[in-house]
Amino acid sequence: MMEKLIFATGNDHKMVEIRMILKDLGMEILSQKEAGITADVVEDGSTFEENAVIKAVEIRKAAAQNPEYANCIVLADDSGLEIDYLNKEPGIYSARYLGEDTSYQIKNNALLDRLEGVPEEKRTARFVCAIAAAFPDGTTKVVRGTMEGRIGYEIAGENGFGYDPIFYLPEYGCTSAELAPEKKNELSHRGEGLRKMRAVIEEAKRK
Repeated sequence: MMEKLIFATGNDHKMVEIRMILKDLGMEILSQKEAGITADVVEDGSTFEENAVIKAVEIRKAAAQNPEYANCIVLADDSGLEIDYLNKEPGIYSARYLGEDTSYQIKNNALLDRLEGVPEEKRTARFVCAIAAAFPDGTTKVVRGTMEGRIGYEIAGENGFGYDPIFYLPEYGCTSAELAPEKKNELSHRGEGLRKMRAVIEEAKRK
């Protein structure tokens, strides 16, 4: 019986979205922090999917040390921004682009500078979120969610974080940082990935 689900994050913002989308699974959803799991995972994969699987498997091993979590499912995600004109940079290095402690204000300005003079049709980009599940029987599953858009010409919006203020959605005429939170969850790469993962877990529970 799989009653507990642990998400490998300590990010409270992320947990709000995760709980909202997975709430009807009938499982107790805990963050890694809430489960008291401390593990330093080296994400040395070459794709979002590989990194998500590495993290899920390692945190699942750590969780299994506690009898309370012996039968839990562990989810982990790896996400980032791909800009086509920049050969899909910053990609899997999105969080570490220009250094881990560099503010997103600096990162966003640097990307806008690199795209100076690039016409709108060549500014295509997407947010990618790979979500992996590590199950008690040792199997893993991974899904991908994306949100397509373009890189804008300026920083705009207060609702998002990370690269949201430069990620422009032509069909909505605003950046993802200017969307209402509910709308952003509906459209976001993580929202899409979580909905796909919910279907995977529902299928596993039926077996």
